[in-house]
Amino acid sequence: MADPPIFSSFCTSIVLLSLLRLSSAGDTLSSVQSIKEGETLVSQGRKFELGFFSAGSSKNSFLGIWFVVSPETVVWVANRNSPLTDSNGTLEISNEGELVLLNQSKSVIWSTNSTKVIGNPVAQLLDSGNLVLRESDSSGSVDYSWQSFDYPSDTMLDGITMEWNFRNGLARHLTSWRSTDDPSPGDHTFGYKIDGLPQLEIVSRGSVKLFRTGPWNGVGFGGDSNETSIIVKTIAVYNETGAYYKSETLKDNVTLKGILRSDGVMQCHILKSGSTVWDFMYSVPHDPCDTYGLCGANGVCRVNQSPRCLCLQGFMPKSQEAWDMLNSTEGCIRKIPLNCSQREGFMKLSQVKLPDLVDFQLFKNMSLGECKVECLKNCSCTAYANSDIRGAGCLMWFGDLIDIRAIDVTDNGQYLFLRLPDSELDSIHSPSKKLVTIIVASAISGLLIVGMTLIIIWKRRMKRRGMPSGTDDIDLPLYDFATVAVATNHFSQTNKLGAGGFGSVYKGSLSTGQEVAVKRLSKFSGQGPDEFMNEVVLIAGLQHRNLVGLVGCCIEGEERMLIYEYMPNKSLDYFIFDHDRSSSLEWKRRFDIVLGIARGLLYLHQDSKLQVIHRDLKASNILLDYDMNPKISDFGLARNFQGDDTEAKTRRIVGTYGYMSPEYAFDGKFSVKSDVFSFGVLLLEMVSNQRNRGFQHPDHCHNLLGHIVVIMNGLNFLGMVAME
Repeated sequence: MADPPIFSSFCTSIVLLSLLRLSSAGDTLSSVQSIKEGETLVSQGRKFELGFFSAGSSKNSFLGIWFVVSPETVVWVANRNSPLTDSNGTLEISNEGELVLLNQSKSVIWSTNSTKVIGNPVAQLLDSGNLVLRESDSSGSVDYSWQSFDYPSDTMLDGITMEWNFRNGLARHLTSWRSTDDPSPGDHTFGYKIDGLPQLEIVSRGSVKLFRTGPWNGVGFGGDSNETSIIVKTIAVYNETGAYYKSETLKDNVTLKGILRSDGVMQCHILKSGSTVWDFMYSVPHDPCDTYGLCGANGVCRVNQSPRCLCLQGFMPKSQEAWDMLNSTEGCIRKIPLNCSQREGFMKLSQVKLPDLVDFQLFKNMSLGECKVECLKNCSCTAYANSDIRGAGCLMWFGDLIDIRAIDVTDNGQYLFLRLPDSELDSIHSPSKKLVTIIVASAISGLLIVGMTLIIIWKRRMKRRGMPSGTDDIDLPLYDFATVAVATNHFSQTNKLGAGGFGSVYKGSLSTGQEVAVKRLSKFSGQGPDEFMNEVVLIAGLQHRNLVGLVGCCIEGEERMLIYEYMPNKSLDYFIFDHDRSSSLEWKRRFDIVLGIARGLLYLHQDSKLQVIHRDLKASNILLDYDMNPKISDFGLARNFQGDDTEAKTRRIVGTYGYMSPEYAFDGKFSVKSDVFSFGVLLLEMVSNQRNRGFQHPDHCHNLLGHIVVIMNGLNFLGMVAME
């Protein structure tokens, strides 16, 4: 007997609902589906998974999101405040269009509570790790009624921003887990505090500061001395609508996560494609001086010096006994109290993280000079500073100065003007006239002797190197440090193009609108002032379409920078040694690049007024402009010949192994033939898309040149056999 139609329809419905529930292993949850213990959503690219988990030894259950390749790395938890005490939780979409989490008795213990009503909702887990609630027919749209990125737990991912929105009051921050066994909200938070100017802070128990950046200085957070990376960049923005901060990866094969641990340390890790092990990048607090208020009120922390804490000029330890025991948290007090009836002035502290914004005033449109006058008018004003390093803006502090640290000159430090009585300023700037006379006379005599000695040494060195001893006739603009700093956004990580033996290279934009590349000499560089001056003298006198143009240079204090025309297509090695990019470099284009390099070499060797031997010709030193025209760059190791010289010898072998001619590598002899040899290696690399020294072959251990020799010998042998 056949089943009644109603019974058949009922069975069909049961089967369909079962299939829908089983299909929840996709990335989308519809209004007729649910997820229970053991069932999950997996993002389309299989990067993230959503489901139920238990942390550590805990028996409680939570709804969370984790990395597929490392399930122990949970990045978001829904019901942090309402754990499931059994394994009978259910995630579904309610009749009101909300995501709800139900316990065994079907009571709602967590829901999205979105303010936007949608008609046919679906929940989707994206490859970014973001769980979103949207209309079922709005795939690809970012018009979500709710998203988990607005409610982060303890982890930052690509796309999550720490945000303070002035318009809607949204304030995103991270909150640590209670412990590794308990994902409920812990004692520590990481996020913005905006009081006049924004700062990033790690706070314990709602009010105890553990770490802070300096206040926003117009382009970034002052005093942020964290190590930068070519893999990860940080972006910070502050404007009239709010403030936000996020980190992003610069490489497609790298995944980033930042986690606020239960002990209050913020750590950044990366995961390389194909790996299951997270590599540590950096953490904050980064060093002892990052610890909030380590040196107490009116103290300054110096991370690489001993003692680490010092009182500011004009101050002394509040408890000398405590300071002798290396306990500086009680801070410092003034030796001489301020008194408006007496003359007072300011001492300039260079490269510091500005004090915390505890008792202060902000005047956004006031100049630094006006700020000084205003501070002197107020007897309670203890210090002032520029609030915006790009121009106008005044910060004034009243009372004690908290959490000052010395910043390395290469980092984002600022100037602080500390108010002191005249007697303290005199002790710094006005020793006795007799002592001044002795010092000045001794200094002048010493400078004359040192100057004469340096001139003699310089002339001898220039003569040995075949370089002109005078550079007055070099027509090259000089830029001051401040101009270059503004052009490169204060050498920000986002402007960094790369790094080499000389130092780092940054993209910049001059006030004229011209795009430039700024090569900044590192104090840890293997190259030094000699190579710097060598490049300035040589390239300033060379003009050719296939040589990179030198726009100017900066010589200020210890700073040495070369300012070149910007090459948007990077260097030749960026293309030929990458599998995907090399395929875009067709043979006609390669041939044109080779011809351009050859023209540049011909100019250096024969047609320029100086016969120049480059000595470091390689793929990374061939830059490409907008039209992929090659430009030979990096003349720091170049030498020029004068008269009838055709060959020279040196004891100092410099350059790049793999491109060196044998007579130069072994005997130190170099000539135009040295560059020709390097050019030949470069040709082979362009044809093969293989590095000479990185080449590998299963049948032998030769480099690319050796491999070519093997092939040529084989061809010669076959030719001889054929002739016989």
